[in-house]
Amino acid sequence: MPEIVQLLASPVHRYGGRPADGPAPAPPDEIVEEVEIRAGLGIVGDRYFGRPAHRDASITLIARESLPPGADLTQVRRNVLTVGIAVDELVGSVLVLDSGQGPVSLRVRRAAPPCAWMDVAVGPGTWKALRRRGGIRCAPLTDGTLRVGPVEVAVLR
Repeated sequence: MPEIVQLLASPVHRYGGRPADGPAPAPPDEIVEEVEIRAGLGIVGDRYFGRPAHRDASITLIARESLPPGADLTQVRRNVLTVGIAVDELVGSVLVLDSGQGPVSLRVRRAAPPCAWMDVAVGPGTWKALRRRGGIRCAPLTDGTLRVGPVEVAVLR
C-alpha cells in the first residue's frame, strides 16, 4: 500500500547563498507527524504558506524511491515523502491523498527539479541523479490534513 513516510513544514528557507557555504541550521520541529493544508495557500506553518509567488506550487512531493539510502526531507526540502506513488509521472493531473482524515486534492502543476544544493546536502552526484526524479510542485485544491502512514491514492487526469 502507498504510504506517506515523512512530512516537513519548515518556517525557514535553509538553502540561501552559495552551496559551498552550507545550509542554515534546521529548526528542531520541522519534521512533523501531520500537516494542515489550506486550499490555495499551502501547508500551515511552512515557509511558502500563503505567498502569492508560490500559490501554484506551495506543496512539494518526492518519492522515497528517487532518493539515495538515508536521504530525507530535511535534505531535499520537499514537504511530503511518499513510497509506492510514482509522483514524477503525475504532472498535469490531480492527486487525491487520504491518510485517514478525508481526501486532500492537489493539482500537480510541474516538476520540482533539484538544485546544486543537493550535492552538498545529500552527497556528491545527487543533483544529477535527481534530474527528472526531483518530485513535483502542487497547488492545494481542498483543505485537509495529511498524516504519516498508509495513504489511499487517486489520480484524476
